[in-house]
Amino acid sequence: MAQVHIVSEGVDHAHRITSGRHTLSADEPATLGGQDAGMAPFDLYLASLAACTAITLRMYAAKKGWDLGQFSADLASSRDADGRLQVHRTLHATGPLDDAQWARLLDVVERTPVTLVMREGATITSARG
Repeated sequence: MAQVHIVSEGVDHAHRITSGRHTLSADEPATLGGQDAGMAPFDLYLASLAACTAITLRMYAAKKGWDLGQFSADLASSRDADGRLQVHRTLHATGPLDDAQWARLLDVVERTPVTLVMREGATITSARG
């Protein structure tokens, strides 16, 4: 399974996150007391869903022999009246896809691994190290 490590880079909100040989930065925007030196936590949450969406659909299209062309997705989050997180993603592809292919892609995207995990939730435990 996935593993990440996060290290504080000082007294502000900036942190360095590593996973294997990959590194990225996380921070809060200046309006929340950060330096805007990296993606905010909820941006990272959406980024994981966006990455899984793009990779899954690219793999599926390749398996079917469909030309997606350039694929992109826009994701946004908000809270509903009850405070529950709502995520909306809009998919774009420049390839010559017909309505039936788009319908299939929209069906497949509902079952990407990260989509399923986000919908089911996760048990989170914490311990002192």
